[in-house]
Amino acid sequence: MLKGIAASQGIAVAKVYKLQQPVLEIERKAANPEEELAKLDAAFTKTVEDIEKIKEVASKSLAPEELAVFDAHLMMANDPELRGQIEESIKNEGINAEYATDQVASMMVSIFESMEDAYMRERAADIKDVTFRLKCNLCGKVIPNLSTIDEPVVIVAKDLTPSDTGSLNKEFAKGFATEIGGRTSHSAIMARSLEIPAVVGVTGILDAANEGDEVILDAINGEVILNPTAEQVAEYLKKGEEYQAEKEALKALKEQPSVSTDGHKVLLVGNIGSPKDAEGVIENGGEGVGLFRTEFLYMKSEDWPDEDTQYQAYKAVLEAMDGKPVVIRTLDIGGDKKLKYYEFEEEMNPFLGVRAVRFCLLRKDIFRTQLRALLRASAFGKLCIMFPMIATVGEFKEAKKCYEDARAELIAEGVKVGDDVEVGCMIEIPAAAVLADQIAKYADFFSIGTNDLIQYSMAADRMSQNVSYLYQPLNPSILRLIKMTIDGAHKNGKWCGMCGEMAGDEIAAPVLLGLGLDEFSMSATSILRARKMINGLSYEEMKVMAEKAVECDTMEEVQALVEASI
Repeated sequence: MLKGIAASQGIAVAKVYKLQQPVLEIERKAANPEEELAKLDAAFTKTVEDIEKIKEVASKSLAPEELAVFDAHLMMANDPELRGQIEESIKNEGINAEYATDQVASMMVSIFESMEDAYMRERAADIKDVTFRLKCNLCGKVIPNLSTIDEPVVIVAKDLTPSDTGSLNKEFAKGFATEIGGRTSHSAIMARSLEIPAVVGVTGILDAANEGDEVILDAINGEVILNPTAEQVAEYLKKGEEYQAEKEALKALKEQPSVSTDGHKVLLVGNIGSPKDAEGVIENGGEGVGLFRTEFLYMKSEDWPDEDTQYQAYKAVLEAMDGKPVVIRTLDIGGDKKLKYYEFEEEMNPFLGVRAVRFCLLRKDIFRTQLRALLRASAFGKLCIMFPMIATVGEFKEAKKCYEDARAELIAEGVKVGDDVEVGCMIEIPAAAVLADQIAKYADFFSIGTNDLIQYSMAADRMSQNVSYLYQPLNPSILRLIKMTIDGAHKNGKWCGMCGEMAGDEIAAPVLLGLGLDEFSMSATSILRARKMINGLSYEEMKVMAEKAVECDTMEEVQALVEASI
């Protein structure tokens, strides 16, 4: 049995299909630039055609928002900057096209892989996917086509590209196991959309598995069992049936409120990165949007997105949610989130430098454009505007003054704006958590960003393998900061949500309920399972348990306490 990360839940029992990608032997060779440029042009043309065909196949099984990845791949394959860098290498160095492509691709991938933000780091896979296809076309190699699989299999691979996943036919592809990858990778996201089991990060799976071996994929517990016994096969087939029955039963909760057994109501809402993602929140019974990451509007743009472009995006989400609350985070760039059209100043530690609201307060012209777009859109739904990376009361008051100025400006122009807009603060810096009762005098709500709150509190980068053990959401120190934040909000009659990964954690949910968290924001596919848990818990009992949790010494003690209480 091999262990990994359950990226898309489910159980599968089938034969192994080993995905073996072409091996490319690329060497630096002197070449005629004109011939190499012509070869490169033909390869780019073929690459675009390939992606268009894959998108056509994928459109039969994926929703429009999942197909957007192929639009991004087409944009990349047509990107004049990518092509231009390769062409410059060919011309200036007199080298062959495949070597020039390999060098440029490696440079771009390394830039993205070094980013701290998990979402951005996973985008390196997109660059690898497109440029690997380009290199294969340059070298005359054929990439395996997973759409031709015609028997039930579990795919075993080093990794699956978005193109691979988009080619899957769920009738035959019963699941996949990969050596690398994470829950935020495109392959994991698509697996959840296709509703096929996936276990990623399974070290040694390629060496251990042979083509045609029988395999059990337990994507609930993140386990892969090779060459199982007949008894194990029977056991897991039964588990698979039970899982499917439970999944169907969860659908009955779609229209139900999120309320504890003793009548305490909370909101279960979704995190989104684009207007299209709102559909997934609605389909999964979300009671609103708890985090709309607006930075992706900026990162996908060729220049600062103008007011109308932003207005249309925000308006689309508000209309889609039909009166349900929508929390939209203002521009959160800097650190590892770069823009191709803006050069940030060099800093010794950009993660502790000019980013998020700090950048917006330095560039109030850019901030004003976003605030005007948000306020114009507020006429179409229940808008909550959230400022990220607030550290002091002064920062929040200055940001809110920018909001009030933009609002007054629009009203003076005769533009209709919503009269119930809430302006809140993202709590992700320990200083803000400690001072929450003071900030709450001026903010309408809080949303706790646990990803950064934990890293800043523990002084540990969760992506650094040697200190990753310090990424402890249930450490009593973190729970105390969360409690301070919730208590500070409630003391001033304000509500408090959470939009970090912790909000969707099934072990953390009972403690958060007991601490009094009002809103839990998570990936859309986690909402119904979280609702089932919340609806089966007693709020009063969880309050007692949470009081004990903040007095524990270790994360392990908290986990044991939670498990004994549910």
